[in-house]
Amino acid sequence: MAARGFTPISAPFIAVRHFSPGLPENLQAILVTSGNALAGLKLIDAPLLAVGDATADKAREAGFRVVHSAGRDAAALVALAGRVARPDRGTLLLACGARQGFAVAAALRKLGFSVARRVTYAAEPVRRFPTEAKVALQGDALHAALFLSAETAAAFVRTLPETLAPRLAQVLALAIGKNASDALEPLQWREVRLAHAPNLDSVLALL
Repeated sequence: MAARGFTPISAPFIAVRHFSPGLPENLQAILVTSGNALAGLKLIDAPLLAVGDATADKAREAGFRVVHSAGRDAAALVALAGRVARPDRGTLLLACGARQGFAVAAALRKLGFSVARRVTYAAEPVRRFPTEAKVALQGDALHAALFLSAETAAAFVRTLPETLAPRLAQVLALAIGKNASDALEPLQWREVRLAHAPNLDSVLALL
């Protein structure tokens, strides 16, 4: 973002708790649906399949040696597993958030894979509007707000102080997916833009 001439401001609307679950035996590969899932994983010598490039980069930084990126979304992650893994070579570990990953696991099982779904994190919305976001909206230099999940968008809408709502008329809302875009609609933004693909690069392209 800085390379595009913007100054990023981080304002967390989701609090993440991490878990370190046990791993299955005869593990063939690890599938990761979010960068948040990595913190709860043990560093093991198995290929890691990441949902997108940003998650793949985080996996490499964490020390995983063989990392493949699906480059897009959950459907692309399933397709990637179908290309680089085989049902007769062992279990696929699906690392995901609480209440997530069921559709991915079901799609993999339809392809004949044995899948062990493990929850490595839980994301809970904050109860108060973050100070960083409040300060940014109170100023005159805020160009856009990026929403990388529907949960984050919903938390923003729910906790936004009424006195700050008029400030949004000068701010672009950039949503990673339709669910996030829909969650933002009750507010009066300058414009709500929807990324053409559910990844960070596509969101940044909206700037």
